[in-house]
Amino acid sequence: MQAKKRYLILFSAGVCLILLFYLQGPASRRTPNRGDDPHPHWPHFSDPLRAFIPWDQTETEDYNVRVSPRHKRDDNSGAYKCRMDSCFDFSLCRRNGFKVYVYPQQKGEKISESYQNILSSIESSRFYTSDPGQACLFVLNLDTLDRDQLSPQYVHNLKTKIQNLNLWNNGRNHLIFNLYSGTWPDYTEDLGFDIGQAMLAKASISTENFRPNFDISIPLFSKDHPRTGGERGYLKYNTIPPFRKYVLVFKGKRYLTGIGSDTRNALYHIHNAEDVVLLTTCKHGKDWQKHKDARCDKDNAEYDRYDYKEMLHNSTFCLVPRGRRLGSFRFLEALQAACVPVMLSNGWELPFSEIIDWHTAAVIGDERLLLQIPSTVRSIHQDRILSLRQQTQFLWEAYFSSVEKIVLTTLEIIQDRVLQHNARSTLMWNRLPGGLFTLPQFSSYLGDFPFFYPVLSVKPQQKFTAVIHAVTPLVSQSQPIFKLLVAVAKSQYCAQIIVLWNCDKPLPAKHRWPATSVPVIVIEGESKVMSSRFLPYDNIKTDAVLSLDEDTVLSTTEVDFAFTVWQSFPERIVGYPARSHFWDSNKERWGYTSKWTNDYSMVLTGAAFYHRYYNYLYTQYLPGSLKSMVDQLSNCEDILMNFLVSAVTKMPPIKITQKKQYKETMMGQVQNLTNFLFHSQTSRASRWADPDHFAQRQMCMNKFASWFGTMPLVHSQMRLDPVLFKDQVSILRKKYRDIERL
Repeated sequence: MQAKKRYLILFSAGVCLILLFYLQGPASRRTPNRGDDPHPHWPHFSDPLRAFIPWDQTETEDYNVRVSPRHKRDDNSGAYKCRMDSCFDFSLCRRNGFKVYVYPQQKGEKISESYQNILSSIESSRFYTSDPGQACLFVLNLDTLDRDQLSPQYVHNLKTKIQNLNLWNNGRNHLIFNLYSGTWPDYTEDLGFDIGQAMLAKASISTENFRPNFDISIPLFSKDHPRTGGERGYLKYNTIPPFRKYVLVFKGKRYLTGIGSDTRNALYHIHNAEDVVLLTTCKHGKDWQKHKDARCDKDNAEYDRYDYKEMLHNSTFCLVPRGRRLGSFRFLEALQAACVPVMLSNGWELPFSEIIDWHTAAVIGDERLLLQIPSTVRSIHQDRILSLRQQTQFLWEAYFSSVEKIVLTTLEIIQDRVLQHNARSTLMWNRLPGGLFTLPQFSSYLGDFPFFYPVLSVKPQQKFTAVIHAVTPLVSQSQPIFKLLVAVAKSQYCAQIIVLWNCDKPLPAKHRWPATSVPVIVIEGESKVMSSRFLPYDNIKTDAVLSLDEDTVLSTTEVDFAFTVWQSFPERIVGYPARSHFWDSNKERWGYTSKWTNDYSMVLTGAAFYHRYYNYLYTQYLPGSLKSMVDQLSNCEDILMNFLVSAVTKMPPIKITQKKQYKETMMGQVQNLTNFLFHSQTSRASRWADPDHFAQRQMCMNKFASWFGTMPLVHSQMRLDPVLFKDQVSILRKKYRDIERL
């Protein structure tokens, strides 16, 4: 009976709920319109910068202050419509690839040294074209760097001058460089002319005004910033633990009034004059005494007691607060000094933020949380500090040490947007050797680049391709090239041999070559020039390339041992003939020497292994002017390859077991050169026969160093020999026995 009562009660309750639902009508069940909803949607929780506040306060002034600049930009997307797909004409890039045209300089127009450095960097790059019909991107020859009306570098009537350019097309496919915008008192980001649909490469650009994947944030650099090369970072060795005299330092101007004054005026709160040294001075500007406050005299006196460079090089962290504008010279100074930057510039779109992960090299602070900065940096573990410091050095040398690197990084970013299928990955940009030396057109797979083998835990292939450079005709079976072919072919690691025929005579018949156990491919050199030996031939399928001169004398054992060593150092040149460079202080130039010493900086490619990627890099990265010089001299291509590889790796090549048979002499000292000249007076003799050969190589050293902007070669005293080499033990206990007899 009680069970029946319970069922009856439940049934009655269910009927009541159904009746209540239907009695309210369909109007209450429909989805309300936006205007009917008394409670608008909450902000997206996925955005960590959007303040979580009640819905009824989202339209207030206080909300607009606290919301992130990036979200403001997104909310006001109508003002920032330009993206690559809407303001860039990709069809201009499909015809001739990514080429950049610089407008010719107009009469009477003055250009600052900094802007001239930018234009020169573009014109000396592989992207430059003098034909606007072939261009994908256009750069003005009107100086747009300084748009502060109070600056002597300010260009007047720029709006009219730009509008009169025939190719302007409302800025479409144009790139504008700018370092300074706005003027006293508010220093806005307005350039004083309508940029239209042009891309903006700008320093101190705010996240609010930055158009993602369209504009590019560049660093603020001084007029003294070197055009090419630039100094290396100051981190010479790693100290464990990685602590310095100071924990946190800053030395700079303090603005008493106006924009940018709040943060620097508050630095004295965390300054302790011991390990946190934050120095400011009021003594700048014409009328600073009119605005001086009670702290100025004390600050100025303390400011003068400290040397800025000494502080910079002896501090673990360097504060980088905003100035009048968001960017600061302190940023690049800290990077170079291996002083981890602590950013205090809310809303600043950090330089090259599209490609660089700044959390691996800097501490991103908040101006509103200034008092927490000392405790924050003190809490960072020493392993993390070491990692941050190492990354500052990599980023400085890869992208910021010269105007040329800043410009090339900007152009490479745009090229990646245009050629999206060949764009670099984040790993390529943020690991050695960096995006400028990692050309994605070579391969989309990271495992095809020697630098990323450790990251991917992969090893190079177990075979190599030998490329023999032949410049003399075949007249005798006793010529060194035949012995070399047989010795290399017997190597257990040899996959194939390519004979690059750069001789004036026609290709020899197939039966003239000795029979070998591996394929021998004879191809004619392109235009019979020296640079053709480093072309990325499709026939080369292996990772390793064994580059050989035709007069090289090597045994099979030496080849096997050299390849075994190369497998442990696939990113470097590994081989036998070593040379060195030195600075001649009397002549104030670089010198080249072939003296037998314990010191070397080059391994010549007459008998050396290297990764096939360097053939592609040599062909695509180096300018035509250097390769043309090599071809005209028929000399120095091996030096140029060493310059390139050392610039990429920042390391020396690897010299292996001393081999005194290989000397930089004419072939006649190995075989009687007159036999070859007798059969063909027009044939090219060995390049060592040229009496000007050594002088040419001296000249090449200095030309190459000038283009690279620095001397990339690195000295080494390491030589790798087989285990038990020359040890007084039985020869039967040694793996590479034949080397003992050489």
